[in-house]
Amino acid sequence: MRMVILDGYTINPGDNPWTELEKLGDLVCYDRTLPSKIIERCMDAEIVFTNKTVFTAEIINSLPNLKFISVLATGYNTIDLSAAAKKGIIVSNVPGYSPPSVAQHVFALLLNFSNQVSLHDKAVKDGEWSAQEDFCFWKTPLFELKGKKLGVVGFGGIGNKVAALGNAFGMEVIAYAPRPKPKPEYLPFKFSSLEELMSESDVISLHCPLTPENEKFINRSLLRTMKKNAILINTARGQLINEEDLADALKSGTIGGAALDVLSKEPISPDNPLLTAPNILITPHIAWATLEARTRLTKITVQNAEAFISGHPINVVNIF
Repeated sequence: MRMVILDGYTINPGDNPWTELEKLGDLVCYDRTLPSKIIERCMDAEIVFTNKTVFTAEIINSLPNLKFISVLATGYNTIDLSAAAKKGIIVSNVPGYSPPSVAQHVFALLLNFSNQVSLHDKAVKDGEWSAQEDFCFWKTPLFELKGKKLGVVGFGGIGNKVAALGNAFGMEVIAYAPRPKPKPEYLPFKFSSLEELMSESDVISLHCPLTPENEKFINRSLLRTMKKNAILINTARGQLINEEDLADALKSGTIGGAALDVLSKEPISPDNPLLTAPNILITPHIAWATLEARTRLTKITVQNAEAFISGHPINVVNIF
């Protein structure tokens, strides 16, 4: 069976080999694939593995041998599912590999706000501590997480993990889910409306998938309902936020700060207004990228391929 990986570098830059996948057939791996090269590289493939390489209807309809698209991620908005279904092509994703790593990153971002670790590390190395008369100093007010309200928007696997970590820090957790979710017995928190969550929370963390309905739902109007010292964190999808509105809110002091691991365009555009906004942390889409998470992703991808080859596909996201 001929298999092609179109953009394997971010998952395996050298520390997470494709050994088990190679046992399943004739595998060719490309680090990256330009849109103009997709059809050429996939023309003979029966199975294609893709992370962020986009599969439009035109591309799908140009690949006569394609039977299975295995998305190397949880999100699958890069694939035209309807076009794949019409051709009988199965599409699977990789659910559940990243919650511990993404939740950990959320709190890495939040703790940098509460304790200003980066700011004070730089100050010490710049000689500011050596020049002090007292045994300690701080350049900006610090705050405890205990007692603060954490709003979690989206309550799947990652949102659940973030809520649990917030609870461990003594935060009061509020959650919003557009569709009913069971309330975990072990986790003291409450479900609320989005409006209530936005207005009451000290920290708001986004964990919802991108849909046509929620694109840019974090906009000027909703930002104005937040507390003036509130912090917005996004490790979900960059397109959930109207970036110009967020930049304006940070510049005007409408909210206290923001921390983003995802942007509407990646890599970030040099003219993105958030690059010059105050009180913002931006990381380059790395919340998912621990070795442990990438190893789990590869393992589940192998399981997806094995299941398809055996005639019993799993983690299927398109409906025929």
